[in-house]
Amino acid sequence: MSARRLFVVLAAAGLVSACSTLDSLNPFSSSGPKPAPLPPIQGGAELRTLWSTSVGKAGDHAFKPAIVGNAVFAAGADGNLSKLVDGKTEWSVKVGQPISAGVGASSRLVVVGTAKGDVLAFAADDGRALWKARVTSEVLAAPTVGDGIVAVRSGDHRIFLFDAGDGGRKWVYQRATPSLAVRTAAPPVIADRFVFAGFPGGKLVAIAQQNGASVWEGQVASPKGATELDRVADIASVPAIDGRQICAVAFQGRVACFDMGQGGALMWARDISSAAGLTIDGNQVFVTDDKGAVHALERNSGSSLWKQDKLGNRRVSAPAANRGAVAVADGEGYLHVMSRDDGRFVARQKIDSSPVRTPVQAAGSGFLVQTAGGTVTLIEAR
Repeated sequence: MSARRLFVVLAAAGLVSACSTLDSLNPFSSSGPKPAPLPPIQGGAELRTLWSTSVGKAGDHAFKPAIVGNAVFAAGADGNLSKLVDGKTEWSVKVGQPISAGVGASSRLVVVGTAKGDVLAFAADDGRALWKARVTSEVLAAPTVGDGIVAVRSGDHRIFLFDAGDGGRKWVYQRATPSLAVRTAAPPVIADRFVFAGFPGGKLVAIAQQNGASVWEGQVASPKGATELDRVADIASVPAIDGRQICAVAFQGRVACFDMGQGGALMWARDISSAAGLTIDGNQVFVTDDKGAVHALERNSGSSLWKQDKLGNRRVSAPAANRGAVAVADGEGYLHVMSRDDGRFVARQKIDSSPVRTPVQAAGSGFLVQTAGGTVTLIEAR
């Protein structure tokens, strides 16, 4: 077994496949630390399920729905791809092969990926097949659909850019990776004139949409330690962008925010390790660390506002913020809702008995969640 195969982490998914010698790095292993008991609810919010449906199980993959207006596009590992409008299925198609990643979407285009490296595009209005492209290895991250372009991360850490009209390849960006690397399900982010992506070794890279050249690099984390395992410091989750600020977090590394208007100048950094991810909302950055604690940081300085550490070893997802609440989901299928003011638990709901492997998303007045069992649910906190 190669070194790269020994260390496999599905970012933000809470799923690690590794040899027993790596269990100490894997809080989600059956032989790892026991999940913390469910913490008490201090009240303050009521949860209401606005709608819930099933789109097919995820298998060993991590599927994140795409939100476009009041439409939600979701997929399952069996090849089922659906468009849901206000929770009702507008169309559902079989893509012709198993799916390993999805979904990326715009008002015109829906894109998924496969373990064979196929990128499959469909019309958003009726689900008809439009084009197919190829990348160099399995697709684990949902494609990202922008204005006339589609960005895809392959399992070998390459970033491909395709024409959204016909699937023609525009360019491919690649860089050297260490012998051990986090196997990430984090898609690239399209903003302004750039495609942003995090890489093994803790680098956040701004890639020019026009030609695939690296414009600037931000050092989120630096590999440290005596062994290859110690030196794993990879950005395994989606960077968060708001205005001119972009933030990213590294596994066995730190949280760092950069000023895109100043060529990626570092604004601040904090030593927090995460493979789950983070989000920016208002004047706060919320991040879930590798022990399951949720941190609220001041956006401009990185100073700590609060920390909720009662979800230890529960395979906690990246957070989402909506109105006055912050929500995460866990490996037992629970949605946990906290006050954004102080992090206290205000509500909880079990979605189903399967884990949530992708970030919770803010959608309308609520939170959208897809479980590994295939349940897609929109829950409102009031």
